[in-house]
Amino acid sequence: MMTGEQYKASLNDGRATYFEGRRIDDLMAHPIFAKSIDDVAADYDRFYKPGPGAVSDYMTVPGSVDELRRKVELHHEVDLLTHVTYASIMTLLTAADRVKEARPQAVDAINRFVRHVQDNDLRITECITDAKGDRARKPGQQDDPDAYLHVVERRSDGVVIRGAKLHISCASTSHELMVIPTKAMHEGEEDYAIACAVPANAPGVKIVNTSPAPRNRDARDYPISSNHIVPEGFVIFDNVFVPNDRIFLDGETAYAAVFAHSLGLWERLGGLASLANGADMLVGFAQLIAEANGLEKVGHIKEKISEMIINATLIRACLEAAIAHSEVTSEGAAFPNELFTNAGKYHGAANYSLMVRHLHDIGGGSILTVPSMSDLDNPDTGNLLRKYLGTKQSVDGRYRARLFHAIRDLTADTYGGYKAVSTIQAGGGLYAQRIVTRNHYDMKRAKGLALHAARLHEDDGALSSAAE
Repeated sequence: MMTGEQYKASLNDGRATYFEGRRIDDLMAHPIFAKSIDDVAADYDRFYKPGPGAVSDYMTVPGSVDELRRKVELHHEVDLLTHVTYASIMTLLTAADRVKEARPQAVDAINRFVRHVQDNDLRITECITDAKGDRARKPGQQDDPDAYLHVVERRSDGVVIRGAKLHISCASTSHELMVIPTKAMHEGEEDYAIACAVPANAPGVKIVNTSPAPRNRDARDYPISSNHIVPEGFVIFDNVFVPNDRIFLDGETAYAAVFAHSLGLWERLGGLASLANGADMLVGFAQLIAEANGLEKVGHIKEKISEMIINATLIRACLEAAIAHSEVTSEGAAFPNELFTNAGKYHGAANYSLMVRHLHDIGGGSILTVPSMSDLDNPDTGNLLRKYLGTKQSVDGRYRARLFHAIRDLTADTYGGYKAVSTIQAGGGLYAQRIVTRNHYDMKRAKGLALHAARLHEDDGALSSAAE
């Protein structure tokens, strides 16, 4: 296993990483990347175990409901890249379980790669979303065939791929890029049915980053986003060679969607866990700012907070149900329940804007206009600002200002916008969760209950097909 310092050193491998118009050769020398890397390094040290053959506790496969629950609980405590690595491992193993009879060679390749990652204590990030070009056209119908990542050359020892993957969190700070199809593929789209693993420093890989990280150095004005600095990569694969032993799918269009669906399960479980804690945090901010404003006993304020509480509780209930109804495969891996995972993720994401709207309505305009904390430090203005920001003797103006800054940072500034969009899009948009929820819902049972209630079940033969 690697220590945190060894992880930092491992990133100096010649990878082509870009940010705001410049290539970044020393990631640790750049403030945007350094904080993210420090967070990953801290978890390397946290999970480090000496000795040969040791594997990080967070990179092992859960074998029971209790182990899966512990992994979900750890999601809130670890850096994003460590969590994404776990989700990537589980995605590959889930896909292997689903294609093992039809494509045993994929299972062998996946198992070898997972062992390689575990044995060398590497970090993986997921590359799924393509540039897509004209969304109304299929991959093979695009004006530019590179709109979807595809194979441009097949050799005896591997393939050459070209294309781009978008919205890739932590690409520049990972070791491996797990590349999978973004959707189902059909006959004639064999070149787009490619799943493989690519080192982040492979020739032809270019990672162009953006980040919602605050550029203001006073963390008091950005108490949340200053601790959540994650580079988002636009990953370009410009004629990248992939050897055979790193290929999990090559041309088998019937199984392209398996990888995307497998990723969706684990990404949505992680998203659901984040939404559960995030919803509780929004409730907490709403109650705190209501109390600081002196409005906690006002009827419509209490009603808004009650609605937020109910929404947060339903999200939490779906998370608990997804874990409690897990299934353990014949290989001993625990998988969360698809129905509750997708329904919960959909409910939490679809109602996030309502939670934020209530918080903004309760908090008021000072969420946007409160002066900076440095203005409260200024001897010319500080005492006056504290005086007018205070609401009663028990509520100091500085305390109230810090609440406003936290709410703005979380919900109404650069990171707030990032949070709003990523809440909907992470793990696939809302439509994807609706599809999977419908596919796993027991419609036959629901129809049977309705037929029974209408006493139509007593009619023999004529209506029997209605229950199918």
